[in-house]
This record gives sequence, structure tokens and C-alpha cells, in this order.
Amino acid sequence: MATLRILGAGAAQAVTERIVDAFKRTTGCDVVADFGAVGAMKARMEGGENVDVIVLTQVMIDELLSADKVEASSRVDLGTVATGVAVRAGTTVPDIADGERLRSVILARRRVVCPDPAIATAGKVVMALVEKLGIARQVESRLQFYPNGYAAMRWLAQSGTDDDLGITQATEIRANKGVSYAGPLPEGYQANTVYSAAAARCASEAALARAFLSRYADATGRTWLREAGYD
Repeated sequence: MATLRILGAGAAQAVTERIVDAFKRTTGCDVVADFGAVGAMKARMEGGENVDVIVLTQVMIDELLSADKVEASSRVDLGTVATGVAVRAGTTVPDIADGERLRSVILARRRVVCPDPAIATAGKVVMALVEKLGIARQVESRLQFYPNGYAAMRWLAQSGTDDDLGITQATEIRANKGVSYAGPLPEGYQANTVYSAAAARCASEAALARAFLSRYADATGRTWLREAGYD
């Protein structure tokens, strides 16, 4: 039995897993998918890991195209994802409609959990956010980093309290029923990210990779992308 191997951004996990389930049912092939921070996923591919499909930010896919690591004709743009704010489900959803209110909300929290800025897009957004709000030094000790947004949201859902806040990509928040989505970062602080997918140049299952990528672009795939939080 053929096995399709996927490395994907955490922001694409929910929708990709839906496509994986449907793809396995209709093709009969096996699929092995691993998700995490985009920097870590890109490094694994560049390090020579066997992969057929890779899902990253548009910028990183462009970098892989320039390095001749992925097939240009196979590329599919999934859409744009906003960075958002989350609280543990069942707690009061804060008002983050503008910068001043968001600043007050962050300062009132015991911890702010987010992906590691060294490897994750949303983590970098958080660091830029607290700098722009002028509170970087005040909240430095309260920031708690995780390998990816899913891990941060899992902690918030299971161990977080009313005093904790999460910031990561909206698709990673919406996929976790244990947290509530307070909304996207307000205008002027938002950093929308476009995600793309492509087949690896050295794909062992090139035909399957292209067939899988086409699922993102068909009518069902587009509906699932919108439901996951893609614009």
C-alpha cells in the first residue's frame, strides 16, 4: 500500500486532517501527517526528511521554490489566517476591540501562552504585538511558549485558569473546543498570514501528492478551509 507523507503548519492541521480522512477513504492509500511550527516543519524538509506534501506559510513555500525543493506547478494557496486571542472555555470572553482594551486585557493576565517565536509565525506576531503596545518588559516573565499553537491551546484548555490568555493563529483556536475565541487582534496590530501547500521535488508519491493537493482547491476543500477560519 502506498503511503503519502505530509509535513504541515499547525494552522493548517484541522482542515488537512479532514482532507486526509476523505482522501484515505476514496484512494485506499495510507497517509502519515505531522504538524507543528512552520520553522520546524521547513527545517525537517530541508534536512532531508522523506516528505511528499508540505504546508507552510506562503513566504516559506516561496523560499522552498527558490531552493528548488518543491514543484512550482503543484502549489496551492489555502488562504489567509488571522492571529487571534483565546481564553479557557467557560470563562468570560474579554473585549479586545482596540489596542487600548487589548493592552489592558494582557496586563491583567497572569500568563499569556503562545507558540515559540523562534520557530512559529504566531509567536513572532505576539512579540511584535507586546512591543507595539509598549508592554514587552512588563509581560516578559508572563509569556509561556509552546512548540506550536495547538500545544498552547491544549494547555490553556486543560490547565489554564480565568487569569490566563492565549494568542495564536485563529485556525488553531477554533479547532480546540476547550477554549473560546475572543476574536482577531484589532486593526493596527494584526498580522494576517497566507498559507500555501506544494509537492516536494523529491516526493516518493508524486501522483498522490498532486491528487491530495487538488483537494484543497475543490469545492469541498474550500468550504472546509472557510469553516476552519481561512479567509
